[in-house]
Amino acid sequence: MIPGIVLIIFYFAFPILLIYLTHISKFLNKVGVVVLAYIIGMLLGNIGLFPSQSESFRALLESKSSLPQEQAIAYFSQGLITENDLLANHIASLQDLIITLVIPIAIPLLLFSLDIRRWLKLAKQALFSLLLAMVSLLIVIFAGFFLFETYIPETWKISGMLVGIYTGGTPNLAAISTALDVNPNIFILTHTYDLMLGAICLAFLMTVAQQLFNSFLPSFREAPRLALAKVTVKTNSVDSYVGMLTRKRAIQLMKAFGFSVLIFSIAGGLSLLVPPSAQMVAVILSITTLGLVFSTIKSIHRIEKTFQLGMYFIIVFSLVIASMSDLRSMFQIEFLNLFLYVALAVFGSMAIHVFLSWIFKVDSDTTIITITALTFSPPFVPVVAGALKNKELIISGLTVGILGYAFGNYVGVAIAFFLKGF
Repeated sequence: MIPGIVLIIFYFAFPILLIYLTHISKFLNKVGVVVLAYIIGMLLGNIGLFPSQSESFRALLESKSSLPQEQAIAYFSQGLITENDLLANHIASLQDLIITLVIPIAIPLLLFSLDIRRWLKLAKQALFSLLLAMVSLLIVIFAGFFLFETYIPETWKISGMLVGIYTGGTPNLAAISTALDVNPNIFILTHTYDLMLGAICLAFLMTVAQQLFNSFLPSFREAPRLALAKVTVKTNSVDSYVGMLTRKRAIQLMKAFGFSVLIFSIAGGLSLLVPPSAQMVAVILSITTLGLVFSTIKSIHRIEKTFQLGMYFIIVFSLVIASMSDLRSMFQIEFLNLFLYVALAVFGSMAIHVFLSWIFKVDSDTTIITITALTFSPPFVPVVAGALKNKELIISGLTVGILGYAFGNYVGVAIAFFLKGF
C-alpha cells in the first residue's frame, strides 16, 4: 500500500516535474502537460499500485468514489468488505479531498489575471462570433441530450461538462464536473474522447479550414492600426511557467494564493445557506463570481503568473482524477454512444457555427479563431493565428477565450440542471 502522505506529496510534486519536462522537450511540450498528467495518472491507477476493490464494495459504493471512513470501518467490522477494501477507501478519500480543494483554489487564480472591461471594449466582431458559437453549441447539446438520454447514464451531467469543454477547456470542464459530482470514469472517458477528436479539429483549423471557409465566408478585413496599437498582449507567456519561483514573484503568488483561499472560505460559508445537494454548485459559482470581482482590484490583477499557478492546480486535478480511473469499468459504460455525443459536440457545433457565420457574414478568420479560443482555450490562439498568418486575430481570440473562462461555469451548470428536469 502507498502511504497517504507519500501519495499526497506525489500528487503535488509530480506536476512540477511534468511542467519542467515540457519546457525542456519540444515533443513533450506539443503533447501538453495536461495530457501527460492524464497518461501518468491512468497508468498509476491501473498497474496494481493501489489496492483493488471487491465486487461487494463496488456495490456499496454505487456511483460514489469513496465512503465516509466511519461507514467503511462499520462495513468492515460487519464482514461486508475486506481489509483491502478499507485501504482502497482510504486512498479514494484522500483523492476526493484533493479534488475538492484544488479546483476551488484554481478558479480564482485563473481569473485574477483577466481584465474583462478591457476585453469587452475590443473585437466587436469576435463578440458577435462568440454569440453564434454559444447558439451553435447549445443546439447540439440539446439535440445530443435527447438523442442519447436513454443510452448514456447521467446524460445531463455530460451535457453540462461538454458546455464547459467548449467554453473554457479543461479548467471549466474540471470545475463543472466537480460541481456536478461526475463519476471519475465518465469524466476521464469524456475528456479522452474530447482530446482525440479535438486533435483532428485543431489540425483542420490550422491547415485547410481557412481556404475552405474563404470560398463562402467573407475574407478577414484588417482592423484599424490605432485600435491595435492601444493594446499589448503577452501572447508568448500565456502558458509559460518560467520565472515563477523568483523570490519577489513567489511572494506575490503567495498573496494571490491567500486571496484564492479567502474566496474559497467565503464561498464555503455562502454554500451553507443552500441545501446540501446544491452546496458544491453554490461553491463553484460563488468562487467564479468572487474571482471576477477580485480581478477588478488592480493590486491583485497586476500579480504576474496567477494564471499559471491556477493551471498548476488544474494539472494536479488531472493527475488525481486520472489515477482514480478504472480502465476495465470505463469501457463497460456505453462508450460508443458517449463517443458519438462528444463527436456531435465537436463537429456539430462547428458546422452550425460556420453556417451561422455564412448567414450573418462573419469573416472566415474570426470564425476560426472563435472556435479555437472556445474549444482549445486561449493558449492555442497565438498558435492558430500564426498558422493563419493573421496575428491581428490574437486580440479577438483572447477576448473570446477570456469570456469563455469567465462565464462557462455558469452556463454549463445551468444547462445541466435545466436538462435534469426532463
